[in-house]
Amino acid sequence: MQMSWKNELKPLGIIIVVFFASFFLPVGVYRFDNALIEGLELVKWYAQEHVLLCLVPAFFIAGAIGVFVSQNAVMRYLGAGAKKTVAYLVASVSGIILAVCSCTILPLFAGIYTRGAGLGPAIAFLYSGPAISVLSIILTARILGPEIGIARAVGAVSFSVIIGFLMELIFKKDEAERSAQIHLPEESSTPRPVYQTILYFFFMISILVFANWGKPDLQQGVWWTVFSLKWVITSVSAVAFGVILVLWYSHQAWKIGLVTVVSAMFAYILPTVPIIAFSAGFIGLTWSASTSGEENGSWIYASWDFTKQILPLLLMGVFIAGFLLGRPGNEGIIPNQWVATLVGGNSFFANFFSSIVGAFMYFATLTEVPIVQGLMGSGMGKGPSLALLLAGPALSLPNMLVIRSVIGTKKTVVFSLLVIIMATFSGMIFGMI
Repeated sequence: MQMSWKNELKPLGIIIVVFFASFFLPVGVYRFDNALIEGLELVKWYAQEHVLLCLVPAFFIAGAIGVFVSQNAVMRYLGAGAKKTVAYLVASVSGIILAVCSCTILPLFAGIYTRGAGLGPAIAFLYSGPAISVLSIILTARILGPEIGIARAVGAVSFSVIIGFLMELIFKKDEAERSAQIHLPEESSTPRPVYQTILYFFFMISILVFANWGKPDLQQGVWWTVFSLKWVITSVSAVAFGVILVLWYSHQAWKIGLVTVVSAMFAYILPTVPIIAFSAGFIGLTWSASTSGEENGSWIYASWDFTKQILPLLLMGVFIAGFLLGRPGNEGIIPNQWVATLVGGNSFFANFFSSIVGAFMYFATLTEVPIVQGLMGSGMGKGPSLALLLAGPALSLPNMLVIRSVIGTKKTVVFSLLVIIMATFSGMIFGMI
């Protein structure tokens, strides 16, 4: 049998590239070895601090959106045919309430988009969640000054609506075709009352928000009071959620009772490691739901489906981000001094480069403020500072990889460019004031 070498050129080229990359791999060079360690350290930190507390509840909420939220309701309030003012208001307000990082918002974004939400409102929701956090804006104003705090608040709120609207406008034809392919199911003759669904999601979101409530700088005031009570509020929300599951969602009382007792036992034995009790609760919830009828089983399957789609891409993206830029206060393959040097002043390049760095670097919730504070101490201009604050929390390399799997490469590139461009010019305008 005669071989067609033309068809083998691509695999041959890949093998040659991989071979030479392996042959000249700079193992033993300090900066390369350190960058690898930084990438792995960031993945380890992300797994310890974000996967169990942030992503697991987010996956459960995303799965619940797909099973318990009526597709007709999603289309009514967020679909392509929905009233624009209502759609964007609902999307941005929902994001503000969540106030999560650029990775935790992804399962929820995927949930509402696959359920039929229009591209524009879904993008507004995607941007507003990590960008419009009341606590982060207060922290920005307190540490970096009231001017930049107000500018960040105005910019973030404006960005969520403008970028969503522009995405909808640019991909109007694609969205029209997508909307035409969505076939709405007939409403059940005995639909679940709306208040039951609202309370169901209220307590799920309460668990997500309060379990991740960040520690404020000052040990006084409302934020500190909430922080000191965060696990009490989370526990009360979990118990209320369990009651709802028994009353309205076909879970057996003995199962939820057993999960509650086991979680409480871990919380009592290991009060300084609340993540153990938290994890036990979600493991028990998985068991209870998967053995409580078809609807609840579908919820677990949908949550698992989002987990398979999103988590591997996130971890890979976090590693790459750590390899390139390191963790806060540490260097990756790119020296921090280069970044500090390139973001000085208020030139177009300084703002553009700051937006690029913000877009690719991973920021956990609230960490962007001390990072910008450090860069400003190294000579970063106030315009580039705002540009990074507007681009950074809403985008990251892990975030981009997952968005691409949901809406495709073209839409992801356009969304990222819109964030970077708007952050760049916002920074330039702010720097001139």
